[in-house]
This record gives sequence, C-alpha cells and structure tokens, in this order.
Amino acid sequence: MQVRYVAGAMLPTEWGNFTIHGFEDPRTGKEHVVLAMGDLDSDEPALCRVHSECLTGDALFSLRCDCGPQLQYAMQQIAREGRGLILYLRQEGRGIGLLNKIRAYELQDAGADTVEANERLGFLADGREYEICRPILQHFCVKSLRLLTNNPAKVAGMEAIGITVAERVPIHTGHNLHNQAYLAVKATKMGHMTHND
Repeated sequence: MQVRYVAGAMLPTEWGNFTIHGFEDPRTGKEHVVLAMGDLDSDEPALCRVHSECLTGDALFSLRCDCGPQLQYAMQQIAREGRGLILYLRQEGRGIGLLNKIRAYELQDAGADTVEANERLGFLADGREYEICRPILQHFCVKSLRLLTNNPAKVAGMEAIGITVAERVPIHTGHNLHNQAYLAVKATKMGHMTHND
C-alpha cells in the first residue's frame, strides 16, 4: 500500500510541541494525520497511539465515549517521554462514518448497545482497518511500537500487517454516568482490557 505525504508543521499544544504531518491514502482519498515528537529513527520501540477519529468525543467533548480523554492521555504520555507519535486515522464510528454514527447514537438512545446499533445499520461491530499504518510508520522509520491501547484486537491487527508491538501500554481515563454502558460493552463484547486486567 502506498501513502502520499502532503506536509508537516509545528503544532504547539497544552502538553508540548508536536509536529503535525498530513498523509493521503490514494485508494480512498482519506486524509490522515500524525502527531510526532522526538527522534523516532531509532531501534527503541516508539510510544504510539493509533487513534480513530471521533469528532463527537475528540472535538465536541461528548461524554458518551472515552475517545477524547484517551487522545489527550496519549498526548500527555508522549510529551512526558519526549518521544512518540499518534496516528490519527479518519475512520469515524469504528469505520461507519459520522452520519451513520449519529444514526447509531439514535438507536442507542432507543436501547441498543454500541455493537447492536452498528450491526442493525448493516455494519460490522468494528470495521476499522490498520493497513495504512505500515507505510506511515515506515515514513518515520519506526520499527516497533509500545502501543497505547486497551484493545487486544488492535495489537493483533498491527502485528498482522507486519508491525512489531513490543508492549501494550494501557490507557485508563476513567468513566462517567454517560459512558459506563459503552465501556462495559467494549469489555464484554469486544474484549477490551479494563483497569483490572
């Protein structure tokens, strides 16, 4: 798979100065972003978060999920170490898109859980793809990762495309009244690790 590098620039944030890099997937036309910090061209595994876009959680501060807090936590941890990267992939709603995600929310408001809602709309429970990660990581000369995730399937997905995951680093951002059921479904139906695992 090929990926087209578009541009890079400085991105000062609350947690430190990252560089932001834009990539385009020529197959789909989707634009993906990487936040990077420090010297990544090393044999040492890089701290990495592979984060799927969540407009509602990341930008609109929704309490229905834990996506925004996970992204912020990853930025904090990378800034603390001074080295790492976040691959921000444009696959909203675990791959179903923004408008279908809102439809799924509507089904959830009527009693479906997050997996049932996606399936009722005719989608997989999780339709995300990670193939684009390999050429992006190659661009940065990253050979292995310490992957910030609670999702064992993401670790398996990365390893399936030839990316070495040296360590799974858990993300614990807590829960609230609005996302308790969502987090429980991620644990029971999707195998996500909890703070007890």
